[in-house]
Amino acid sequence: MADKFLPCRILQPLTSLDRDYLKDNQYDTVCVIDGSLVPGSLEGCFAAQKSLDEAFDSETSCFKSDALNCRVVYAPVGKLTDFDDVRRYGEAAGKALDRAIKAGAKQPVLVVPSSKEFVQADLVSVLGSLAKLYVPLQLREDVPQKKQRFEQIGFFHPDEAKLAKIIKEAKAFEAGLFVARDIGGGDPERMAPPRVEQYVGDGVYDKNLIFRNVISDHTVMVKEYPLFAAVNRAAVSVPRHQGRLIFLEYKSNSPPKKTLILVGKGVTYDTGGADIKAGGVMAGMSRDKCGAAAVAGFMKVVEQMQPQGVHVVGVLCMVRNSVGEECYVSDEMITSRAGVRVRVGNTDAEGRMAMADALCQMKERVIAENMPDAHLFTIATLTGHAVLAVGNQSIVMDNGPARASGHGLRLQEEGEKIGDPFEISILRKEDFDMHSGKCYGEDVLQANNLPSSRTCRGHQSPAAFMMLSTGLDKHGLKSDRPIKYSHLDIAGSAGDIPDPPTGAPILALARTHLLR
Repeated sequence: MADKFLPCRILQPLTSLDRDYLKDNQYDTVCVIDGSLVPGSLEGCFAAQKSLDEAFDSETSCFKSDALNCRVVYAPVGKLTDFDDVRRYGEAAGKALDRAIKAGAKQPVLVVPSSKEFVQADLVSVLGSLAKLYVPLQLREDVPQKKQRFEQIGFFHPDEAKLAKIIKEAKAFEAGLFVARDIGGGDPERMAPPRVEQYVGDGVYDKNLIFRNVISDHTVMVKEYPLFAAVNRAAVSVPRHQGRLIFLEYKSNSPPKKTLILVGKGVTYDTGGADIKAGGVMAGMSRDKCGAAAVAGFMKVVEQMQPQGVHVVGVLCMVRNSVGEECYVSDEMITSRAGVRVRVGNTDAEGRMAMADALCQMKERVIAENMPDAHLFTIATLTGHAVLAVGNQSIVMDNGPARASGHGLRLQEEGEKIGDPFEISILRKEDFDMHSGKCYGEDVLQANNLPSSRTCRGHQSPAAFMMLSTGLDKHGLKSDRPIKYSHLDIAGSAGDIPDPPTGAPILALARTHLLR
């Protein structure tokens, strides 16, 4: 099933890179990104090009190899500084494939590099090339003749056994990234909540491995997920926009020793609600569902890898933050699933509202089912402050038990290896003070009335809100039942229009929690 979720067919690892082999297998372009690892058959033409072009090792070029009788694309990684990371390899691979497309290639080969400095450079290069070949879902559906940029691609590495392992892992990761790009990149109508439900139920997962349950009844939401229901209220009158809570679950054949629960923000379009986004900042808000998209993609990776001894639950909180006479407004008092009285401060802080009750339900399951080594996550394109603070990186914020386990450092370390980088932010008392009740009769303030980008500690405090509104604040290190919880803000790393969604933080999470 993985091949359905690849941008093109991946051929078996190349056993040779000589003229006859390429001709017999109809390869027309060889892509190289590391000038220090040029195959012997290309050494002559590389030396000739370098003698003619002083920019050869710094600019992408395309030329013919007489020895191989085909075009060669060279997109050099270039000289790396102390501050570069493995992403340079993925970027170079993407540039090579982009140039090959422009040159008219039909069936290229990427020479997969190795690096002593970056141990995952080979895998990152393969993933970088596949990312460049991704075609958006709506273009695939609307213009079938453009559904693929290449029909197939080949990869060459001197160590054939190692390359086979790299390709197997790349296929599993790419399947998850593909699903995340489809959901995250779909426009507000194509990936409205009911259509996300349809997408994840339409052959995306092996039903024998991933169990699916969907809540679509708004009356159930009002009763059991009241904060989510408040955000959903304005969209209920439009059937094609009605919210969905989508639960995906995997249990390995062996008894679980570890439990992962991921709750994703799936705001299919964020108008800001009554606190409407003005001044031209509403465009691009179809990407506000990339947290839920990442959860869906992660579950695809789980399905592909079938890790043993792991129980994984993913929750997609799909809702449209519409504006209209039924929309929720600031000053409303809403009692959360946990029985916490929440006063709304800003309807544009809807993501934390959409996730909190599902997070609370998952906390209840952890306790009721005595789930082993449970770790709860929220994943969201939550705050503009995150973008200002760290640019295009993801941010991890651990509660006491998660921080004590060294989680953030492990996630950062694994993300660095695979090109899915994280910065670590620390939750502090000030974040909880920010959301403590200010009026008699309220327990928690949802948000102030300023944008997060103008709020001190604007990306940290929402994690405190989710802990306070769900009762997770009562499950710290000193409690009778400590529960690990981490909030991941991917506002900077998820990818903005016009670029495709990145699928962050799927790779870092998978490397940290599925391969250990």
